Amino acid sequence: MKFLFNIMLAFICLYSSASAQTKNSNEFGIQFGMNASRLNSDVTNKTHYKVGFNAGVSIDHYFSESWSVKAKVLYDQKSWEGLSLLMKGVLYNAQYDLNYLTVPILANWHFGRTKNWYLNLGPYTSILLNVEEVGSDRDVKSGLNNIDLGLDLGIGFKIPVSNKAKLFFELNGEKGLTDVAKEGSGPAFQNNVSSISIGLSF
Repeated sequence: MKFLFNIMLAFICLYSSASAQTKNSNEFGIQFGMNASRLNSDVTNKTHYKVGFNAGVSIDHYFSESWSVKAKVLYDQKSWEGLSLLMKGVLYNAQYDLNYLTVPILANWHFGRTKNWYLNLGPYTSILLNVEEVGSDRDVKSGLNNIDLGLDLGIGFKIPVSNKAKLFFELNGEKGLTDVAKEGSGPAFQNNVSSISIGLSF
């Protein structure tokens, strides 16, 4: 019990002594996380959530201790299943694995006594890299838009692990604003992604 108490005390001291970022400084990061994604619409015909992952790098430029702008480059899976898509006159109903290169540009507000909590909000652009229809070799990429635009909202928390490095945990949600399919007789569907990520900033 005493050993555990000492470990907790050391952690608290390390946390309390960590300094916030200063004006005009940059912070780099790497992250890996899990996505839960589906297609969403204003009608009841929604897809089931499907698990994927994300991984990437980021740079955070600080304008003050409380405000910064973060840019990320992520390999981002936005897969889904259970939806019928009408593409080029053919009805498809299957499971699809979509892989994107996603670039969010986020305004970050850092808060708390040591500024280790943060909220972020901003637009993202996703470029479709490839798509696979599970159990089939059909080419369905030609029926999908190559660009996905939307909004990213998130909250995160950093834990100092050294004088320069911080471990961070982040929850994000991506709300697509553009139609996934190029054409179709039904309603428009947008990507909807919730993610949890862990990373290291320095």
